[in-house]
Amino acid sequence: MTRTVWDSSVGKKTVMAVSGLIMLLYLVAHMIGNLKIYFGAAEYNHYAHWLRTVGEPFMHYEWTLWLIRVVLVLAVLGHAVSAYQLSRRDLRARPSKYVHKKARASYATRTMRWGGVILGLFIVWHLLDLTTGTVHSGGFQEGHPYQNVVDTFSTWYGNVIYIVAMLALGLHIQHGFWSAAQTLGAGSRTRDRALKTVANVLALLLTAGFVAVPVGVMTGVVS
Repeated sequence: MTRTVWDSSVGKKTVMAVSGLIMLLYLVAHMIGNLKIYFGAAEYNHYAHWLRTVGEPFMHYEWTLWLIRVVLVLAVLGHAVSAYQLSRRDLRARPSKYVHKKARASYATRTMRWGGVILGLFIVWHLLDLTTGTVHSGGFQEGHPYQNVVDTFSTWYGNVIYIVAMLALGLHIQHGFWSAAQTLGAGSRTRDRALKTVANVLALLLTAGFVAVPVGVMTGVVS
């Protein structure tokens, strides 16, 4: 039964929708946490430490954080695999070009595929930069996330990579939220306008919230 659902286009779209909403909830929480950097190093570093102690003493040190990481990895993999397989299925269904051109889709719709690739590559870079410190520019300091963030956004390429990825994220959310609502049956003729408005607002707020961090470093407000 599970395999039958997964093999169907509806099943894959449902996996994409649910995994996308899981990641969206995480992004909202992550953005709010990131903005704590404007309250100074002590506040930001304390927040980073708190993330590792959530659930104590019932949960051991970092267990809750690792549980969140596992859920996110599964969500990202499910989202990416479903998107890839649906894309391949769509291409196989129409191997030749249409005789008549289809109506021009929105910019967000047309960039969903390459936007997803950009975000996938960004996640890898972001983890290697600020989690493991493998590609960090300023001498990675374990337990000092505030300084690590400032180091990253003190380089031109760190700002370019991050801001481009956040713009791609905004476009991805703008189309993805509305699409997920349709897949999960929340859309209707009367609710579509409201759903699109919510999608636009979420995309704008998340993009602005995330970009505010490198902008704060570049302008010297965060240093």
